[in-house]
Amino acid sequence: MILIFISSVCVYYFENPVQPDVFSSVFTSMWWAVASLTTVGYGDIYPVTVGGKIFTFFMLMIGLGIVAVPSGLLASALSRVKDKK
Repeated sequence: MILIFISSVCVYYFENPVQPDVFSSVFTSMWWAVASLTTVGYGDIYPVTVGGKIFTFFMLMIGLGIVAVPSGLLASALSRVKDKK
């Protein structure tokens, strides 16, 4: 939750001056943060500035490391346990 909030604040400061209608507040930027940290985004909200794109790249890498890779490892371990029974 802390990472989602920090990402929302950072992308808001990168993107609000350029896209004030899309990134209108930190709380509306949370949709971008949740979608970007748990998947690769939905494409409805995305950064257009260079700083926002670089920040998004790092957040996607962190999201993959925190959510995607451990989820795959957990699913694989549970599958092995199921097969042994």
